Order: sequence, then C-alpha cells, then structure tokens
Amino acid sequence: MDSWVRFNAQSQAKERVIRAAQYACTLLGYTLQKGGAAAELRRTVSQLEAHMSLTRKLLRLGNSVEALESAKRAIHLSDSVLRLCLTISHLNRAMYFACDNVLWAGKTGLISKLDQQKWSQRSFRYYLFALILNLTRDVYELRLLIECEERQRAAKSPPSPSPNTTLPADHLSSPSTPGAVTLPVMLAPLRRQFHLLVTVLYSNPPLLLDLMKNSCDIFIPLDRLGIYPTGSGFVGACGLASSVLSILTMVHPWLKLKP
Repeated sequence: MDSWVRFNAQSQAKERVIRAAQYACTLLGYTLQKGGAAAELRRTVSQLEAHMSLTRKLLRLGNSVEALESAKRAIHLSDSVLRLCLTISHLNRAMYFACDNVLWAGKTGLISKLDQQKWSQRSFRYYLFALILNLTRDVYELRLLIECEERQRAAKSPPSPSPNTTLPADHLSSPSTPGAVTLPVMLAPLRRQFHLLVTVLYSNPPLLLDLMKNSCDIFIPLDRLGIYPTGSGFVGACGLASSVLSILTMVHPWLKLKP
C-alpha cells in the first residue's frame, strides 16, 4: 500500500502540470472566442483541452486508494473539528475519484451506454462537498491562529489605564461631536481585526496558499453544477491559479498545509 501511495504521488505531480495546461486552454479558448478568432483555431484549442482532461482522468486512476488512506490517518487526529472535516473531506474525494474513474471508462468506450452527464454531475457534487469541508478547516485553523495572536498581543500590551484616571483639560473642554467620534470608534476594531488577519496569514504561508487554492477551486464545481455560473473564462482563470498554487506546494513541500 505504501509503495502504491508513493507511486501515486509521482502521478499527481504530472496531473497538476496537465491540469494547469488544461485550464490555460480553457482561458485561451474564452479569450479567442471574445476576440473573434477563427473557428478552426477555437476548435483545435477545445480538442486539446478535452485530450488533457482525458489524460488527467487516466492519471487519477487509483487516487481513491490514496484518499482512503488519508481518511484513515485523519481519523486519529486529536482535534475533533480537524478530525471531522479532514476525514469526511477525504471520503468525499475518494468518491469523487471513483466517479471520475467510471467517467473515464465511459469516455474511452470501456463502459458502453454510460450516462456521462449524470456521472459528471455526481463527481462534481462530491468535489464540491470536499472543497466546502477544506474551506471550513482553513477558516477553523485561521480562527485558532487569530485567537493565539490576540492572546500574545494582550500579554505584551501594557495594562489599560484606570477608569478614575484624570482626563486632560483640553479633552474635558472640547465640544461634543458625536458624528466625528463615533465613526473612528466603530472603525478601530475593524482595522485592528483586519491587521490581525493580515499578520496571521503573512506569518503562515501554508494556510494562506491552501485558503487561496480552495477559494479558487470551489468556483469550478459551482459553475459545472449550475449553482453559481461564472463562465469558462473565470473558471479557466481559477483553475489555472489553483493549479499553479498546487504545483508550488509540490516544489516546496513546506508550503503544504499539514495535517
């Protein structure tokens, strides 16, 4: 089993590169269509995209095994929220890959009279559920890090002045301007929270990349399922961006969010 997982990891690297090329073709096809390019050129790009999609399905054969192994590891995590999100996410990925394998068999003619539209919709539903859980995990970890950063700042900050502290005379004599005072007072916590969010994400590149990748990926099944149609151009841009981020985590493993 370990040997298969290691072999499958090599196939995943190739699949990520082909995925980037596929969505680049999607984006290129949209650009050519908007630019009024020749129909023959657009057809060639569309055929190239279809061939890359089929190649990716071939490289994903057996990915269900790797996803099930990941689910077995995740079920032993001590954090209950991470355990729930990651285990169910990996199980949904396993089902997504299984449906994708059936779809590949139908496209290659190994399974005749397969309802490819039905299996495609089914696979994208599992893909969407997995991405929702991944984003939930990202938000949960982000909240934990923000709370940790807040505690560290509170420990370092000087004690707040006593309520009985005498205010400066100019403050006491200043006219009351509720509108001018209320807006900065309302915006101050928002600015503080935003600065805290930026600080936490800047100091945790793996979480930032995973959050960006999942945020880009989720628009793909939303568009394919018709829940939130965005068009081939936006889908191509999101797919290309998430593929580049995935390749980056493979080239630099320390950028991959763990567990």
